[in-house]
Amino acid sequence: MSALYIHIPFCKQACHYCNFHFSTSLKYKGQMLEAISKELLLQKNYLQGAELQSVYFGGGTPSLLSAAEINQLWSIIETHYPLGPNMEVTLEANPDDMGLDKLRSYKLHTPINRLSIGLQSFLPEELSYMNRAHSAEEAENCLANALAVGFNQLSVDLIYGGPFLSDEDWRKTIRKLFSFQVPHLSAYALTLEPNTPLEHLIRRKKLPTLDEDKAARHFEILLEECQLHNYEQYEISNFCRNEQYAQHNSAYWKSRPYLGIGPSAHSFNGHSRQWNIAHNMKYIKALENNELLFEIEELSPTEQFNELLMTRLRTKWGLSLLEVEQRWGTATKTQLLQTIQPFIQDDLAQLQNEHVYLSNAGKLLSDHIIAELFLEDIPA
Repeated sequence: MSALYIHIPFCKQACHYCNFHFSTSLKYKGQMLEAISKELLLQKNYLQGAELQSVYFGGGTPSLLSAAEINQLWSIIETHYPLGPNMEVTLEANPDDMGLDKLRSYKLHTPINRLSIGLQSFLPEELSYMNRAHSAEEAENCLANALAVGFNQLSVDLIYGGPFLSDEDWRKTIRKLFSFQVPHLSAYALTLEPNTPLEHLIRRKKLPTLDEDKAARHFEILLEECQLHNYEQYEISNFCRNEQYAQHNSAYWKSRPYLGIGPSAHSFNGHSRQWNIAHNMKYIKALENNELLFEIEELSPTEQFNELLMTRLRTKWGLSLLEVEQRWGTATKTQLLQTIQPFIQDDLAQLQNEHVYLSNAGKLLSDHIIAELFLEDIPA
């Protein structure tokens, strides 16, 4: 099984924390959709005939597209790509785009069966700080209306760790979200990405710096509330009820092949990764000439191991020592066990049933632990 990601590089306005590729001008939206359609055709053999388990319209803000524009792209997908059974088709959405009529249109007239709503917060001051385009009222209305029209497969994004978000308000935010009975939650610590408005504002002392200790407290509150309300943590930042895992993101974490379409989109086939040019007009012009503009990186055995380590240790499924031994040999398995032993002794990692996992305490330090486990060379 494989996955398809389509990057829609348009937004109404720039969120202060975001470093994704997008444009706030919709002037070339029609040309962009034609270019994406062309790339879908040119790249149809990249996945070598593997059935699609998921299609994900991301961005940017794909909810800026109409149902007709979604179907323009879908007609190419269903004609030229093998579709698997019970396929997940997700659309990222912002609350300010999702009025009741549009939600009904998506539900009734497109293949979209799952929404991922970039809500981020219910608090007006937090939304203003992040420069989100929607209001707190629109956030609540969007959730209620999405459920009312039948989008039962629903994920919501929240952001924590901001300088003005108290521990108490963060707990209230989580509980308000859970009152809607949404089946899936993705929650991320606010991070300072280079060349973003947030970075510039903090550097010029217009805003306070981010507090890592506060982010850690918020993460612990998140774990506590999710456990209390029966949400399973199946990846460091992702939680769900009743095993309603995100099939698309699970493809990334389980190292399945995926194809990325659109400017800046990434693809992976197991032994190499490639990424499209992050420039809208260059992307459009290249596709008008049936050309693909991307860079490619062949992954060495060591890089493949580190990739697997990085993705699997983020999940509840952990890293299989049997898989490590089968792919990279007994010496690599032995070295991994030696390197991870101090983290096991400190209760930051666990070894069970021939799998390595991070503990809850280890998840707080996941980036550090994983970096320490990376190999420079596969042992001979």
